[in-house]
Amino acid sequence: MRQHLYTLAGGIAAIALFTGILYAGAVAIRDRETAATPELVLETPDMAEIETAPDQADDDVPLDLGPPPDGAAQPDAAATDEQPQATTTTEKAARAIEPQQFGLPDTVTSAPLKRLEPRAPLSEPKKEAKAAGPSVLYRPVAVAAGVIQFDKLTLQIDGIEPEQAERTCESGGKSWPCGIVARTAFRNFLRARAVSCDLPEGSVGPSATASCTLGGQDLATWLVDNGWATPVAGSPLEKRADAARQAKLGFFGGDPRDLSHKPMTFDDPTLGIEMDTPQPDL
Repeated sequence: MRQHLYTLAGGIAAIALFTGILYAGAVAIRDRETAATPELVLETPDMAEIETAPDQADDDVPLDLGPPPDGAAQPDAAATDEQPQATTTTEKAARAIEPQQFGLPDTVTSAPLKRLEPRAPLSEPKKEAKAAGPSVLYRPVAVAAGVIQFDKLTLQIDGIEPEQAERTCESGGKSWPCGIVARTAFRNFLRARAVSCDLPEGSVGPSATASCTLGGQDLATWLVDNGWATPVAGSPLEKRADAARQAKLGFFGGDPRDLSHKPMTFDDPTLGIEMDTPQPDL
């Protein structure tokens, strides 16, 4: 029992000793900080003890504070002569601060805003250069003599009358499908080669009329020279059409499909030798 009392007393003593050490350390640290940074005491002077400046005490002339603001009461002249003028201070009226007027001087915000005319451009704007040269169209298909069809465009050759594939012609008392024959001749000339055409500007429709060339050969000129097209009135191709008519070409001639001909005669006697007859060695 006595041993337990000794142990308890020793523990209490140790706790008291540790607490005393902590308190002593805290006091030492507080004293050190006080010595390093002494307290500064700000003294405010008494306004009654301030003496009036000599130049203002001896000068009885009132200060010229300028004209009073608008709306302020005007001082009475008699009262001004009898009573000494009190020193007054004027405060400048604060300008209203608004988000759209923040930072602008009074001379700008007080006057109404005026819209000025825009200045002239320093240089002329550049215009978009138009694509020079004709348009190249691929995979042409002749649907008639002088009418070409592309992927999404049907083109009539300029300078000639439009022809129909159903046209028929008379020759030697016989009728033959000259429109189909003309279309076939035109297809053989094109042979699905690329065609260069001067399309009208802004043409976006499914059909158009333009002059075209193929390998440097004008299509309208080729059709008229071969008698497969009739030029429009007043066209310079009329002379070429007259030449084709005199030569009986195309529509002005006979059916080119007529393969009748006279039997061919030959003077070579060896042509009559049968193939079974043995030939001499050469």
